Amino acid sequence: MPAMNVLANLFVTIYNTEARRKGECVVLPTSKIGTNVLETLKKDGYIKDYERTEDNRGGKYKINLIAKITKCGAISPRFKVKKDEYLEWEKQYLPSFNRGMLIVTTNQGVMSHHEAANKGLGGFLVGYVY
Repeated sequence: MPAMNVLANLFVTIYNTEARRKGECVVLPTSKIGTNVLETLKKDGYIKDYERTEDNRGGKYKINLIAKITKCGAISPRFKVKKDEYLEWEKQYLPSFNRGMLIVTTNQGVMSHHEAANKGLGGFLVGYVY
């Protein structure tokens, strides 16, 4: 089995499902960071809910969508960001200033770049959504 980017797969599946106007999708395999990213998307209102099931093959997510996502993707390589650099990255990945969010993994967990900036945290960019 080839090594795969679980996050990239997660974002691509969500994006394609949203594009087809479907209400839910299944993504496999799962990962800890995948779960954290979904938790962040849920907290910020981009997805309705998700459920992780263990199938002894890496698990799978069942994700309930609410047609809020226009575009999303994994950011690879994971760029290191200092707490005062989010603006430059927003310009690169997001369509306009107050739209969407970057997803950052920090030493306090995965969160939106808005939350990270408020907490004064840097970290690594893992994805974007708007």
